[in-house]
Amino acid sequence: MPVGGPNLFGLHQYDNKTAFFTGPAIFSQSVGYAVIVGYGTLFALLTIIVTIVDHYFAGTKYTSEEFNTAGRAIKTGLLAVDVVSHWTWVATLLQSATETFYYGISGAFWITSTSAIQLFLFGIVAMEIKRRAPKAHTVIELVRIRWGHAASIIFFYLCYLNNAIVCTLSLIGAGNVLVAATGMNIYAALMLLSVSVVVYTVTGGLKATFISSYLHTIVIFVTLNVFAFKVFASNTKPIGSMSKVWDNLQKYAAAVPVQGNKDGSYLTLLSKGGVEFGILNAVASFGNLWTDQAYWQSAIAATPKAAMQGYILGGLLWFPIPFAISISLGLCALALDLPLSEYEINQGLVPVAASQFLFGKGGVLLLVTIVYMAVTSTVSAEFIAMSSLFTYDIYKGMSFLSFLELVCSLLALQWEVSRVLYSR
Repeated sequence: MPVGGPNLFGLHQYDNKTAFFTGPAIFSQSVGYAVIVGYGTLFALLTIIVTIVDHYFAGTKYTSEEFNTAGRAIKTGLLAVDVVSHWTWVATLLQSATETFYYGISGAFWITSTSAIQLFLFGIVAMEIKRRAPKAHTVIELVRIRWGHAASIIFFYLCYLNNAIVCTLSLIGAGNVLVAATGMNIYAALMLLSVSVVVYTVTGGLKATFISSYLHTIVIFVTLNVFAFKVFASNTKPIGSMSKVWDNLQKYAAAVPVQGNKDGSYLTLLSKGGVEFGILNAVASFGNLWTDQAYWQSAIAATPKAAMQGYILGGLLWFPIPFAISISLGLCALALDLPLSEYEINQGLVPVAASQFLFGKGGVLLLVTIVYMAVTSTVSAEFIAMSSLFTYDIYKGMSFLSFLELVCSLLALQWEVSRVLYSR
């Protein structure tokens, strides 16, 4: 928005403001703790109930094999939903809206399209896993057989590092939203989020992550539909229809044009910044997915027929999630000329501000809910993934000397990475 100027669309409560979250938190801290503890308890109870029913009525024995592979009997629909849930990081929800705020519709298109490619291509890998290594447990087992022990150590480190980065991004992103909405302590939010995931993951294993993913995805899709209809098909002023959003974005572009976009427009795909981000995102996302044991584990847990179909269907189902939140909440923030500071934008708070304007406190609570769904689903999959690596590739797959070699290699690699980073 024009810094320090009046709101372009007559929303006088935002006149001469340079930040959105300047007053007290939207909710009290107790609401934040209630969301984390309440949802965590709910999913833990559901998982325990499903586990008991599965054991007594379906005769499932929860051995280590069942815990880590879900019986290798997951079918197409559940696998597709699980893939959607894994790839719907908190960063997916927040960053897609942020890129749209920066580059307009181009940001929404490029972040979405370049992140879906990997899911489609991984379907081929999933099919080959079921064909060539139907009894595998982890990707490290495949690397060890194909390239030897040294290569497996390197790949283990990459999986470990990727897991740490994904969990960190997810937890911090969710923590920032909770802090902005409730003012709760960031460290308490991070700890409670982790504990709530551990409870139901330890109880039900990989099958619990599939069940929770199904429930999480339903909630996310329903909530995003609510936001989209509110922005493009309601009586909300000064937006509420596609034509109004279009007109507002044209007016906003005249006042604050996008550098690098054709004619400074927010409604063009001809965007230098959007294309550059898309290329970087496409390259980086391949690394994120290929070294994430969670995706390999889902492929291992699937039936042979579902392995490839599930990933293709998952890619098609995943695409609308970041696209919907970016063109609804991301464009909404622009079409309303909300006074977001650079710090708030970088913290991923664009959708929080837009949801508060659209629905008040209820909108923020909806956003907090889908953020919780996204973080718990992603982190539970990562926890199971790393537990599988430690179980099958260290505890069962290594001698004591090999384990010492792995530890020394990890420490050496971590030291080298830290040295390079600090030297910059």
